[in-house]
Amino acid sequence: MSNSLVNNLLNRALIRPPHHTKLNSSSLQPVGKISRSNLSTQFYGKGLHKTGRRLLTDTGRPISFVTRAVLAMDPASQAVEKFNLDGNIDLLVEVTSTNVREVNIQIAHTSDSLLLHWGAIRDNKEKWVLPSSSPDRTINYKSRALRTPFVKSGGNSYLKLEIDDRAIQAIEFLIFDESRNKWYKNNGQNFHINLPMGKNVEHNVSVPEDLVQIQAYIRWERNGKQNYSPEKEKEEYEAARAELREEMMRGASVEDLRRKLLKKDDTSDSPESKETSSSGHESEKQVSKQPKQKKHFSTEKIQRKGRDLNKLICKHAADSVEPEYKSSSEPRALTTLEMYAKAKEEQESSPVFSKKTFKLEGSTILVLVTKISGKTKIHVATDYKEKITLHWALSQKGGEWSDPPSDILPPNSMPVRGAVDTQLTIASTDLPSSVQTFEVEIEGDSYKGMPFVLKAGERWIKNSGSDFYVDFAKEEKHVQKDYGDGKGTAKNLLDKITNLESEAQKSFMHRFNIAADLVDEAKNAGQLGFAGILVWMRFMATRQLVWNKNYNVKPREISKAQDRLTDVLQEVYASYPEYRELLRMIMSTVGRGGEGDVGQRIRDEILVIQRNNDCAGGMMEEWHQKLHNNTSPDDVVICQALMDYVKSDFDMSVYWKTLNDNGITKERLLSYDRAIHSEPSFRREQKDGLLRDLGHYMRTLKAVHSGADLESAIQNCMGYQDDGEGFMVGVQINPVSGLPSGYPDLLRFVLQHVEEKNVEPLLEGLLEARQELRPLLLKSHDRLKDLLFLDLALDSTVRTAIERGYEQLNDAGPEKIMYFISLVLENLALSSDDNEDLIYCLKGWQFALNMFKSKKDHWALYSKSVLDRSRLALQSKAESYLEILQPSAEYLGSCLGVEQWAVSIFTEEIIRAGSAAALSSLVNRLDPVLRETANLGSWQVISPVEVVGYVIVVDELLTVQNKTYDRPTIIVAKRVRGEEEIPDGAVAVLTPDMPDVLSHVSVRARNGKICFATCFDSGILSDLQAMDGKVLSLKPTSADVVYREVNDSEVSSQSSDNLEDVPPSISLVKKQFVGRYAISSEEFTNDLVGAKSRNIGYLKGKVPSWVGIPTSVALPFGVFEKVLSEKANQAVSEKLQVLKKSLDEGNQAALGEIRKTVLGLVAPAELVEELKSTMKSSDMPWPGDEGEQRWEQAWSAIKKVWASKWNERAYFSTKKVKLDHDYLCMAVLVQEVINADYAFVIHTTNPSSGDSSEIYAEVVKGLGETLVGAYPGRSLSFICKKNNLDTPLLLGYPSKPIGLFIRRSIIFRSDSNGEDLEGYAGAGLYDSVPMDEEDKVVLDYTTDPLITDESLQKKILSDIARAGDAIEKLYGTPQDIEGVIRDGKLYVVQTRPQV
Repeated sequence: MSNSLVNNLLNRALIRPPHHTKLNSSSLQPVGKISRSNLSTQFYGKGLHKTGRRLLTDTGRPISFVTRAVLAMDPASQAVEKFNLDGNIDLLVEVTSTNVREVNIQIAHTSDSLLLHWGAIRDNKEKWVLPSSSPDRTINYKSRALRTPFVKSGGNSYLKLEIDDRAIQAIEFLIFDESRNKWYKNNGQNFHINLPMGKNVEHNVSVPEDLVQIQAYIRWERNGKQNYSPEKEKEEYEAARAELREEMMRGASVEDLRRKLLKKDDTSDSPESKETSSSGHESEKQVSKQPKQKKHFSTEKIQRKGRDLNKLICKHAADSVEPEYKSSSEPRALTTLEMYAKAKEEQESSPVFSKKTFKLEGSTILVLVTKISGKTKIHVATDYKEKITLHWALSQKGGEWSDPPSDILPPNSMPVRGAVDTQLTIASTDLPSSVQTFEVEIEGDSYKGMPFVLKAGERWIKNSGSDFYVDFAKEEKHVQKDYGDGKGTAKNLLDKITNLESEAQKSFMHRFNIAADLVDEAKNAGQLGFAGILVWMRFMATRQLVWNKNYNVKPREISKAQDRLTDVLQEVYASYPEYRELLRMIMSTVGRGGEGDVGQRIRDEILVIQRNNDCAGGMMEEWHQKLHNNTSPDDVVICQALMDYVKSDFDMSVYWKTLNDNGITKERLLSYDRAIHSEPSFRREQKDGLLRDLGHYMRTLKAVHSGADLESAIQNCMGYQDDGEGFMVGVQINPVSGLPSGYPDLLRFVLQHVEEKNVEPLLEGLLEARQELRPLLLKSHDRLKDLLFLDLALDSTVRTAIERGYEQLNDAGPEKIMYFISLVLENLALSSDDNEDLIYCLKGWQFALNMFKSKKDHWALYSKSVLDRSRLALQSKAESYLEILQPSAEYLGSCLGVEQWAVSIFTEEIIRAGSAAALSSLVNRLDPVLRETANLGSWQVISPVEVVGYVIVVDELLTVQNKTYDRPTIIVAKRVRGEEEIPDGAVAVLTPDMPDVLSHVSVRARNGKICFATCFDSGILSDLQAMDGKVLSLKPTSADVVYREVNDSEVSSQSSDNLEDVPPSISLVKKQFVGRYAISSEEFTNDLVGAKSRNIGYLKGKVPSWVGIPTSVALPFGVFEKVLSEKANQAVSEKLQVLKKSLDEGNQAALGEIRKTVLGLVAPAELVEELKSTMKSSDMPWPGDEGEQRWEQAWSAIKKVWASKWNERAYFSTKKVKLDHDYLCMAVLVQEVINADYAFVIHTTNPSSGDSSEIYAEVVKGLGETLVGAYPGRSLSFICKKNNLDTPLLLGYPSKPIGLFIRRSIIFRSDSNGEDLEGYAGAGLYDSVPMDEEDKVVLDYTTDPLITDESLQKKILSDIARAGDAIEKLYGTPQDIEGVIRDGKLYVVQTRPQV
């Protein structure tokens, strides 16, 4: 209540009409039956006076009051009365009446324990009735009265009652001061306040029949959907008409009623919005029995529509960048308690065994446990402002309270009945504010934990209603960390959420309203903003945050807050397609909610269940009080548990199993503000009625709490129908407009099949329903969120159906599994923002199914490539979630004190909850079938070398590439990208990843005689990972790896054998600048350029005419050093010297700084002129002709090539073989880019088998960088016998999702004197940089003629093999050749000796 309103109230008064009322003695135990005298009034002139009278309280002290006239400026005010209690306490009561009658009560009293003990008068009866609506924190007192606490503000307390039942004539009340056990009465009687009553409803007011029917339906629903007799139907119908007439008499128009009942948005005043302009719109206004529609589906199976899958592609990928406003924010300062914890952890000599924080009332409790030498030390600290007493004990088994030994009690301790009270002490540390602490040390391990509660003054502080408990028997796997910097998050938003959490804990209403208020800020923060909201809501949904704390709230207020939040999310969903995937996940944690009576039905219908089934006491009454106080998603589980209990013929173990399986324990039931202590107890004759009514009630609960519940989502979109009796059958209320023709039948088909064992028809129906719904989700709609919740429900049902259908696949052939994969993949694509790769995977599976049905020879080989790509897509999605969500989970989890295990698995659980997990399971099931059919085996051996070594398991090879192992090591790496170095000391790399056979790491392995193989069998891989630390012998063949555990002696034997294989020493010759900045290909010599340039120059005119060689020029050796020595680049030169010195001293971070510094070089005019002249004379385009900016792009690319001398991989590689890095010189080969259709790499001797009679080649779509660089997936691979070049043998289809394409441009290739040295594979270490950035294109292989046209495929592969054979013959040695194909023409861009 505002101060201005209070001041107005103090100056208003009105005569109270005479009355005589008594409070029935059964209604109020502490007060006896009391009578009161009539009031007399007299008018004098313009004033209004009332005879004074004296009132007596139960203490006998007099109370006097004076009433005054109402001020004319407030016509809504009907009555104001002022009383004086105890001589110095003012009581003021004001009644106002607009749409809802309000009673405002103000009392000038300093106690914070005042209660209003009250009831209502109806039908002129003396006995109190209890209104259906009441303020927050109201409790039912013995079903005789309501008790509502006053809200204290300064020296006053106030309260507002809203009376929406028009039949209530008055309210009566007493005031009770609970802390003093004192009653305030009105001269020994109840305070009686008459309420204004509306005028009699005129019977000639006409209400449209369709609205009467809707109102009758709503009344029937509120009453528990009972079976009505014809007489009762008529009575209810007329009662509904009377209610609507009364509203119209109070001023409501027919359109007002229609909007209210149909929940229509009044957002348009245009004439068009009031007319029927499209089919389906009129059906919203005409609510009547719906005729049976023609069914479009058989009961067994639906006929799916043919669709162009390309039209399902979404490319709404949000930028994965941190919000701008965050970049300037300071790291979050540590709180006082965090500073204390950090100091304590540093002080302790033993590592922290466990660490836990509890949030309470704006403060925090920290518990640290350390263990050392058989002793357990427990530290408790809090930043609570009041003095705290710790009431604690020890437990030998979980949860019990046992007396601690007297010899361990800290100072200021006092034993009290099975526990100890210890006054916390102020920590004597240099902290910004005080911290209260407690420490105790326990010998041995007989105690398993410490239960405790806190006491502040006379007030007990608990952990959400339960005891706090410290478990020191079980070590936390992950001690909670402090993610203080919030990097990778919308930190400002998360800090705001942290500050608001204590308010959000009051109730779901508070949390949802706060979330709605934060949506704009999340929108400004972009993707990471909504990631933060999702993390917060997910922590809530998984019970990691407090749901309700000391605050009562009506279900309708919760559902209204839900409705507000989902309305806001709906608006963002419509306007920002790049955030839709995150918004879907947020909405799935919230529930649908709804205005009006949606939430109120939770209160009303539990009373109906109790009344209909005579089960008003015990557990049902306790549950009723919880529902009345604060309903939550737990109520859905409790309702299901009750139904399961009744269905099982009242088996109590079934009740507890349902609860426990869904995370509700006995302790949780007891932790509610209105605890549930009792177990259910019903009679056998109640079974049928309970199942019926609880089933109806479950739909109501799910309508509010479970947005993704299929039945309630369908009912909400289609309108209520088909579940009434008599005149209620077929009534539709507020169906969503614009649904596709036949959609109701499709949804009916889904519901009919939702529990069938054969899930295939259900999956088809669900996906058809999602596809039909999709166009509506892509545009604005006044019921968009209802459509979204329906789509979420369909999506969720697909996942549960797939899990139920796994058993169907146990004996299924590959076709069935492939079909199921395509269905789940379709579902995942429909739920994803950036789904292009998923759609092309889906098209790949459909193509594979057609190959299978057509009995194509390579169906399994092709299917394996689609399977591999699908795995990559899942991996990419998981990594994306991890990048977007996990930092927010870790930072916010740390701030809110969420348990570390829940933080650690946050993203993993998000993935498990989606279709990706089901798809991964199906792919793993199919993989061995395809490998066996395609004769692929469990391994692909890239470098077959027999080795013995110690197993070490790592996540990524990249993380250990610069290590040096001091003993022979077999690395089992989960990830190998393809461009890593193999660390010194490694003798083998085994991985489930799929690097190309011709990737950098593969070449390195073969050159270094290191065993390198891909394992496709997850069982074998798990076995290898389990051997971490053991010694294994590996004996690979061309298609398998045999391994066994051996003893250490075999390691030393193998090591001594390998000493004979030490590579010859190699060295570099430093090159000098020869006075030329640019040369043509005819001038390429050993002194001027590297082997890459020389080989291209050599090939020109010598290869067959059908093999093209691109025109080339070069910047020779020494040009970089010459440019660096120019006066204009002196500052760059000096900085490089400092950085190189730092690098020599071991500062590896200097490498990145050196590369950045090189980019600062300025081009001498002579270089520009000479390069221009050379390129033009060689018929190459000069970039500068397109403008100065194009030359700057070219110059930047040249500098990047030079800078790649200091790539980490290149630098460490030269150090390993003891090459002098200063002697490494870089020429730059300049070629015109051929915008390739395909790129290829040829090894003229099969690198895996060493067979010189076979050519091995790999082909990718687009530029060759995806083949030689770190791009995931496999290329197309084949072999070809040199004596039969017309018959290439396909080894594998491509699975790379990305192809690179470029406009007409220039590429600048590295050409150092450190490449192609004998005994050292330096190729691929340095960068080739195109002048223009390549376009990344997601590839659709189902439209690629190289895959789909067998004759074209054979021609291209044969041409590649012929070119390789011709070039090998030209050089006389095995060659490593790179080339491209454009419009059927083959070009070779470089060749080198094969290592």
